[in-house]
Amino acid sequence: MNNNNAPSHDATDIDFSWQPPATFNFASDVVDRWAADPSKLALIAENAKGAQQTYSFAEVAKQSCQLANLLKDSGIVQGDRVIVMLPRIPQWQIAMVAVLRMGAIPIPCITMLTTKDLDYRASHAGVKGVITTSAECAKFDDISGIPTRICVGDAPAGWTSLSEAKALPANFPAAVVGINDAAIIYYTSGSTGSPKGVTHASRALWAWENSAEHWLQLNPSDRIWCTADTGWSKAGTSILFGPWSRGSAVLFYDGPFEPAKRFDLLSRHQVTCFCAAATELRQLVLEDASGYDLSHLRQTVSAGESVNPEILTRWKTLTGTDVLDGYGQTETLMTITNRPGRPIKAGSMGRPLPGINIAVRTSDGEAKPISATGELLIGLPNPQVMLSYWQDPERTAGTRIELNGKEWFATGDNVEIDSDGYVFFTGRADDIINSSGYRIGPQEVENALSSHPAVKECAVVGIPDEERGELVKAWVTLKNGTEGDEALIKELQNHVKASTAPYKYPRRIAFTDELPKTVTGKIRRNILREQN
Repeated sequence: MNNNNAPSHDATDIDFSWQPPATFNFASDVVDRWAADPSKLALIAENAKGAQQTYSFAEVAKQSCQLANLLKDSGIVQGDRVIVMLPRIPQWQIAMVAVLRMGAIPIPCITMLTTKDLDYRASHAGVKGVITTSAECAKFDDISGIPTRICVGDAPAGWTSLSEAKALPANFPAAVVGINDAAIIYYTSGSTGSPKGVTHASRALWAWENSAEHWLQLNPSDRIWCTADTGWSKAGTSILFGPWSRGSAVLFYDGPFEPAKRFDLLSRHQVTCFCAAATELRQLVLEDASGYDLSHLRQTVSAGESVNPEILTRWKTLTGTDVLDGYGQTETLMTITNRPGRPIKAGSMGRPLPGINIAVRTSDGEAKPISATGELLIGLPNPQVMLSYWQDPERTAGTRIELNGKEWFATGDNVEIDSDGYVFFTGRADDIINSSGYRIGPQEVENALSSHPAVKECAVVGIPDEERGELVKAWVTLKNGTEGDEALIKELQNHVKASTAPYKYPRRIAFTDELPKTVTGKIRRNILREQN
């Protein structure tokens, strides 16, 4: 499939076509391949106390084989679903590779999940095994139906210690996994309705090298640090599958967010590619980084939420690198990015990666590739797009549409594609505010508010209004030392009027100490709407 629906900057996009193999097992086809060089560095792990460990690909291959044998001896077979709930410790990569090596299906989970969250996942996916730390084992005490329980650390009754794997063989015949077989499940945050089990086929694990090559531009000599949590799909693309497919070493830090510490780690470990959410970058640009050597850093990328233009400028001044914003979903992973060496348009998520065919569904029901506004569509077939929502054919079918004689994946995100093919996010399909006939995307209002020096973070929603249908309301958290009063409300409103079209300004502003968020850090606008 060629990405020929929009103007290209060079021949790379036009000449690109997917060539997936018939089978793919990440453990044998990627990890074991790099492990042929016993000195090839795969992982640098450091914790908050400064303790550091390094792993070669050969060591990851060995330990994942041993864990795969332990899982097999415990009853796990190909196709079984296994929860992997570990913090940012090297056992996470080893566990993920071990489960994949067997042809079992990992379900990565963040450690902030509660027993209720885990019980739902275990029941919904028919989970047969779990790998977690001793600190998290108690969350599974009241969850039945999981016969295999592996613990990192001291194992309580009913659990098997991961340390037992050390006595097992360091080889394991990798399972043959068809390219369209289910390979991994990521659960969405469930901000509306029950969480969805986004199921990706083996073809996606193979295809996620695409963004690592064309967006991150990783090579075997690179070191990447992505700060995403282990249960996020972003960890898959920028901590595990993408970087290791390119032979790059990964920095893994298990510690709290501290701006100065971020720069210290970037400097000491000579990170060449840094990936962080916009929420982090907003804090980092306030730090004095003059005492750190960032000469090895060649690029910074961000995804998950749009990066305000103000942050792009500050980060460039601070580090000398551009922030290459990108767009992806759990269902699709990275599809649209700003790429190295390409012109950047402020506020744009960039252009489609090679192999990604896009259009928008306009209000008149057409699929238009450029100079249009509407719901973002991704052309099918595409190996990066999810196989299905686990055991949910109705929801799955709702993401597929036929337009212009072609099948598309409907993202539910509203965008504008300009005449050059650049994509601008305007909000979720259900976040658009309709006020007095004007359709207002909350992101643009949030960008304007965020550029005010008093604003730490903000979220914009539409609230019911008898006269206008909806009003724009902003919820704002302020930086330390700033008092929220009527004078500041007026100042913020005028600031927005001066920054964007005046009709978009928030007619209501409320100050809050904290915005409601999902476990993956996304703002829960539905909660804010209920607080109108």
